[in-house]
Amino acid sequence: MRRARLGLSLRPMSSSPILSHLPFLSPPRITLVKHHVLPSRHLTTTRILFFLPISPRPLSPSSSFSSSTVVPRISLSSKCFDVDLEPYLSCSMPNKRLRVAVLLSGGVDSSVALRLLHAAGHECTAFYLKIWFQEDFENFWSECPWEEDLKYAQAVCNQVDIPLEVVHLTDEYWKNVVSYIIEEYRCGRTPNPDVLCNTRIKFGAFMDAISSMQFDYVASGHYANIVHSSTDQIDRPSVLELSKDMVKDQTYFLSHLSQAQLKRLIFPLGSIPKDKVRKLATKFDLPNKDRKDSQGICFLGKIKFSEFVARHIGEKEGVILEAETGDFLGKHPGFWFYTIGQRQGLRLPGGPWYVVEKDVKNNVVFVSRNYFSIDKRRRIFRVGSLKWLDGLLPNQLHQLQCKVRHGPGFYNCSLTMELGQDGCEDIAVVQLSGDDQGLAAGQFAAFYDGRVCLGSGIILESWDDQGFPVCAKALQIAGIKDKSKLGKPIKIKDKPETPLAVSDQKDGPNVYTLQNSYVAAIKQRRHSSKEEPISRFPVNWLQKIREKWMRIF
Repeated sequence: MRRARLGLSLRPMSSSPILSHLPFLSPPRITLVKHHVLPSRHLTTTRILFFLPISPRPLSPSSSFSSSTVVPRISLSSKCFDVDLEPYLSCSMPNKRLRVAVLLSGGVDSSVALRLLHAAGHECTAFYLKIWFQEDFENFWSECPWEEDLKYAQAVCNQVDIPLEVVHLTDEYWKNVVSYIIEEYRCGRTPNPDVLCNTRIKFGAFMDAISSMQFDYVASGHYANIVHSSTDQIDRPSVLELSKDMVKDQTYFLSHLSQAQLKRLIFPLGSIPKDKVRKLATKFDLPNKDRKDSQGICFLGKIKFSEFVARHIGEKEGVILEAETGDFLGKHPGFWFYTIGQRQGLRLPGGPWYVVEKDVKNNVVFVSRNYFSIDKRRRIFRVGSLKWLDGLLPNQLHQLQCKVRHGPGFYNCSLTMELGQDGCEDIAVVQLSGDDQGLAAGQFAAFYDGRVCLGSGIILESWDDQGFPVCAKALQIAGIKDKSKLGKPIKIKDKPETPLAVSDQKDGPNVYTLQNSYVAAIKQRRHSSKEEPISRFPVNWLQKIREKWMRIF
């Protein structure tokens, strides 16, 4: 007869010295591996692992359970209780035992979240979402890229006999996320797939798929806090708050959720810093405790973004022009491969070069070496597709904070509401407290009142923004239909070093200031009758080399 993973025979609970004093555990049972169809079109799940799960015994009417109550973990090796998890078990949940659907990616964060919920005595079922486009990229890998993730997810569930199910959401992901991303890039905008994935897939299509399974909450390994109202104030909205770990905080990616979605979510890691999560993974002896955090777009994995774009949008040759002069510098495979502020991948001599503007109509990319030296007003922009987490416009709009990208940085901001062109959609004109040089249409702007995330919207374009000063000649060349007459690209010499001068400051460290900007140096060089090549080396570089060799010999 097969034995349970705890090393116990299949015998009545009363005869087990380890299980007899645990009030929430019933005798182990065998559950057959089976294929399960969820009540949603195109959605199927495969039961991956049911090795003798230990089912929770229902609480008696007189008993109570708090999210901070400690149910010690059973050590699989020593058969004793060895971890006190009380400081980590609070995630603003009702004081009762819950049935929780836990999204498990195979990474460390979601695995620790699962183990914390299990340690608190909640009845957990793990779900792995399969969204890979295996048929589209079968030539890019030798083995299925999601198999490693699923292997780790299965091993984590295996440790504590939690059931794991695989939900196939490839079609939903393509229709609701990927197709939108492709269309946005075709229009020259820069979308954010992670925000859309959370809104439309993880907490959208998945929640719809399990709606008939009577789970109390859906949990994940996101770094954010959700404060739910008490049972006597159930009509009050749930609130999304910043994580304790401001660097890892993911409220930006969750800022476009609806109140209905928010009310069904719990995030066990919201009050735990990342370094403590790693320590918990080691304490739990998770099989993925040393695994690195995932990076990049969730559905691409090891595939380069350029390969994905080329596959689904294609390539169309265009030209690269210097924004200040209109000089023809080279060619590119399509403006949709580039974003404003991009430096990598241009492959132009004499750099560093930055993408400063794009002519979508004529498929022209404008670049400059002065991206960070030109004074650009990047503090006023418009935001559409607004969604407020509590469903209501904030009472005050003039003392808020704003994130324009994922990360710990905030701007103070004020909002002014206006009607859209169709007269029905609300548009917010956002004014930041400081300049931002990386604003990109298509990205999300999330708004905060202190630690509370209020909601977000999609950046439409800069408002009253002078942008980068592309010269008239460059714009004229961009409009030429037959650009084959431009000839060969102009060879640009390396950008000269700008001399530094010590200020006349008397006290404290020396303060270095620029004698003249690179723009002024270029103007002087182009209008000078005697142009001389500009070297990247100091004037006395040859003399220094000679002195070095003389010392050697």
